[in-house]
Amino acid sequence: MPAIRPIAFSFVLLALAACQKSDLAEPPVPLGPFRLGLNIAVADNIQKVPISREATKAEWEAAIEKAVQDRFGRYQGDKLYDIGIAIDGYALAPPGIPVVLKPKSILVITANIWDDAAKKKLNPEGKQIMVFEKASPETFIGSGLTQSKEKQMEILSYNAIKKVEQWLLTNPEWFGLPPKGTKAASAPTASAPAAQAPASAAASPATAVAPAAPVKVAPQTVKKSSAKPSKTPLLLPDPAGTVP
Repeated sequence: MPAIRPIAFSFVLLALAACQKSDLAEPPVPLGPFRLGLNIAVADNIQKVPISREATKAEWEAAIEKAVQDRFGRYQGDKLYDIGIAIDGYALAPPGIPVVLKPKSILVITANIWDDAAKKKLNPEGKQIMVFEKASPETFIGSGLTQSKEKQMEILSYNAIKKVEQWLLTNPEWFGLPPKGTKAASAPTASAPAAQAPASAAASPATAVAPAAPVKVAPQTVKKSSAKPSKTPLLLPDPAGTVP
């Protein structure tokens, strides 16, 4: 047993390390013509959790603006969008806390985005986002014991701005892209003309046959074709009504 526990612990650390990968080296997700314009972070009303390391407003603003630039500076579209981040509150896990407590670092921000050319805010209300530090070997026993204040702020800022990017992806119409669900909505409209085609096609033979054959055969074929669709929909509600 004593030999198994260190091995199991090492596997846990490897799994946690996999959670800390950065995606900034990968191609950015599609955001249409997006290009970063103004990059503003404000910490005027920031609040600190009592059990926390101290970080100044200027330090938080610099950390957030760097995270915004690192993520959104990758986009090379032809239309400028301004991003404003208000830093609402934070907690940076301090050192010297017993390992059993394992305090977590927290960051709360509110994000807004503007169309730079139109000077228009695109989101009606600010999007508030709360993030925690992700699990890693450094945070497994509490990041206050293993990471500097600057590293904690860097990780929290990265996590928060990635959430901002995910939020923007849920609103593609802000960037001239089709709103989510438009393909599903357009499917019925595309099938509607197809459904009308058989009706008009069925009407044209009926009118063509009627003058050519004054016999009663043509009216009978029209009645049979019209009777079948009338019976088919009636069969659908009947079984439902007989199963109380």
